[in-house]
Amino acid sequence: MITEEIRRVAELMEPGGAIVVLTGAGISAESGVPTFRGPGGLWRQFRAEDLATPEAFARDPKLVWEWYDWRRGLIAKVEPNPGHRTLARWEARFPEFVLVTQNIDGLHARAGSKRIIELHGNIWKTRCPEEGLVADNAEVPLKAIPPACPSCGAMLRPHIVWFGEPLDPADINQAWAASSRCRLMFIVGTSAVVHPAASLPALAGRAGAQIIEINPEPTPLSPYANFSFRGKAGEILPLLDETLSKISTG
Repeated sequence: MITEEIRRVAELMEPGGAIVVLTGAGISAESGVPTFRGPGGLWRQFRAEDLATPEAFARDPKLVWEWYDWRRGLIAKVEPNPGHRTLARWEARFPEFVLVTQNIDGLHARAGSKRIIELHGNIWKTRCPEEGLVADNAEVPLKAIPPACPSCGAMLRPHIVWFGEPLDPADINQAWAASSRCRLMFIVGTSAVVHPAASLPALAGRAGAQIIEINPEPTPLSPYANFSFRGKAGEILPLLDETLSKISTG
């Protein structure tokens, strides 16, 4: 059902307008990606917070890689949902479209998105600590644990921003720049309270952008959003896309 608010947001999506979308765990959960943190996120006897750290990797890299290998196996079984695919279509439709994600599962890329800023890295990439080389690795399961750099033989690490590590300055600077000049910012499946990602909606709002939140539950951002839709991204984003198409052809 197309509501008046859905129609109003679709009308704001002008062909030349800059759009930024910030996504979080909620959109991936709709595809069946498990939550690896919290009470249900235990692996063996370990919590994610105990394994996703530089200290854990230095102490026992094989254990950390076994955990990531297990996670990769679970994520490989799921597919992008209609929310992911809608965002990929919007990228093709709007020249000034930037997708910023806190997710590491690679589902946006599998859906067809290309202009992606992955703030926390990507579980399907490795990084050589000696040479800094980042490479794709889609092996499931991994052939060797830990994997070795094909160039220098050094032990690779997951290309993930771990607890206690800073974000890549180039990534966050790109996200800040895009947020400061967008006309619309969609916040999808995230409470957007963890910094520095939490700064993006505030930055966009100060620059005059309309903030559109899509989340099943209210979040701390909700009172500040211009539009808040309660529901699944996989349902609301396609509905917005359908409404946008009707407006464009009508």
